[in-house]
Amino acid sequence: MWATRQGRARSPCGAERLRRCALVLLAGAVCSCAVGPNYVRPPAPSVQHYAHGGDPVATGSAQGVAQHFTPGATLAPDWWHLFNSDKLDAVVAEALRNNPGLEAAQASLRESEENLRSGYGIFFPQAQAGASATRQRFAPLEFGSTSGANIFNLFTLSASVSYALDVFGGNRRMIEALKAQVDLERANEQATYLTLISNIINTVVARAAYGAEIEATQQLIELTGEQVKLAEVQATAGTVPFANVLALQSQLASYQATIPQLQQKLSQSDDLLATLVGRAPAEWSPPDISIKDLTLPGELPVELPSDLVGQRPDILIAEATAHAASANVGVATAAMLPAITLKGAYSASGLKTNAIFSSNGRAWSAGADLTTPIFQGGTLWYKRKAAVDTYHQAEALYRQTVLAAFAQVADTLQALDHDAATLKAQDVALKTAADSLHLVQANYAAGLDGYLDVLLADAQYHQAMVNDLQSIAVRFQDTVALYVALGGGWWNTPRRSAKITP
Repeated sequence: MWATRQGRARSPCGAERLRRCALVLLAGAVCSCAVGPNYVRPPAPSVQHYAHGGDPVATGSAQGVAQHFTPGATLAPDWWHLFNSDKLDAVVAEALRNNPGLEAAQASLRESEENLRSGYGIFFPQAQAGASATRQRFAPLEFGSTSGANIFNLFTLSASVSYALDVFGGNRRMIEALKAQVDLERANEQATYLTLISNIINTVVARAAYGAEIEATQQLIELTGEQVKLAEVQATAGTVPFANVLALQSQLASYQATIPQLQQKLSQSDDLLATLVGRAPAEWSPPDISIKDLTLPGELPVELPSDLVGQRPDILIAEATAHAASANVGVATAAMLPAITLKGAYSASGLKTNAIFSSNGRAWSAGADLTTPIFQGGTLWYKRKAAVDTYHQAEALYRQTVLAAFAQVADTLQALDHDAATLKAQDVALKTAADSLHLVQANYAAGLDGYLDVLLADAQYHQAMVNDLQSIAVRFQDTVALYVALGGGWWNTPRRSAKITP
């Protein structure tokens, strides 16, 4: 006990001096600076581009579309609408309503907000009230008296008030850490939101590609079936050996075997989409969306590197983690310093309920406690050192996250340029393979080419179709990856969580 004054409630001698002392201490606590480092947001990087030598301005043209990159342009928060598919928009909307993962992230954000509101209570006086009723037997002999024992009832009402002075700012640093946790959970919600949408679009694109590949394989099966029939006729006529028929039948069976594999991938995509929209696969069927139903965006905004660090969710998570670690250094530092608490108590007791407020039963106390650690075996010292190390680790991870984000944007920009070139080459390969197949089939029917030529042309055409479809799908998915790498544009929508004030 640092200082205290007690007495009966009817004689508050010296209470005015104590009140003045408390006000002086409170003013000192308010005006004092919080211990520990003041967190400063890391400066934006000085680089102007993501890729070495500058970012691409546009991709090459493939299938009539060349994608253009506009640095500093506004990134639409509902960017998936740019694919111009009402069915896709409907799937995304349903997922945003029902996805359990997004609901969990939103609940976690609300939890952190409530914890912050709860934390603000430390800045207010803590008041408690109590009441008790007991029946006692008093034995005077315990105090050296030979008078007779007596039995009585005792009724008591009490109230106490305490206030911890935040002299060194430990409580303020704790609130700062809670605010950083809110920022972290908000960024985590944004990351969950963005990941959900990108997974939906990528799955829709993959599903459309599987469907197109199944359709192309079925067409190839029909062509190969016709070749088998022609070979059977020629073998019956004795113009070709029967081995030709067997080879074509083997090739046909190989194509037919790929259909179940593709259908399995298609079913897995359906099940994944159902899960993403928060439904069981047995009760939800995805809409039929083909590659032709999707429009590849031609104009792509690109956030500047200096803006990306304040908008991309994973960078914001790393920043909030570093901010919380910085605040925890202050909390650990304040724990090594003296703590001052003002407190007061009042009680009223009586042998009967109607005599509780009699002057003989009233008492009060007022005072202040000062406690300071003297020897803890190094515990508090090393806890602070551990907090400092955690802060340095968080800073390093923040820088690593920024570097990884810049590299992802650079990779995606270059990938889109390469995707266009790849698709253009695949289109040429597909057309060439189709022309070659038609020519070989005609020659085979005329007896000019052998069955090996037909098998080779069939295989080349089938592989060209698969490669072309995969190139189209990859171009769509890399476009999605660019929006994800740039943060998804969430900052252009009003925040869904309210601002918290003490």
